[in-house]
Amino acid sequence: MRQMLCHCFSHGVFCDEEADIDYFVTSFEKTGFTGAINYYRNFDKNCELAAPWADAKVQVPTKYIVGDGDITYNFEGIQDYIHGGGFKEDVPLLDEVVIIPGAGHFIQQERAQEVNNHIYDFIIKF
Repeated sequence: MRQMLCHCFSHGVFCDEEADIDYFVTSFEKTGFTGAINYYRNFDKNCELAAPWADAKVQVPTKYIVGDGDITYNFEGIQDYIHGGGFKEDVPLLDEVVIIPGAGHFIQQERAQEVNNHIYDFIIKF
């Protein structure tokens, strides 16, 4: 279990902090991966249910924060979409895109204080 988690989360703090890894190992040994797996099992249904909003624009002020090592940020075409104007078209009130170097998919855990600072700075604008 520990080896698998270290492999899955090798880009972030998870393998650097023994307490974090111990927590996840203990939790997953008790509960298994059913919750996480069910998300993917139900993916087609989620897409079907969300289809009516596929072309909807996000009409609220937004700050997008992502780690440069996040696998989803590195999917083919995503960076062009985010930085080339497509994201701004779909999120007209996009205030800022923040890329945090060296952070991965679990950025709120990997860089908690930095993420909190960005969220706070965004919220106080309103």
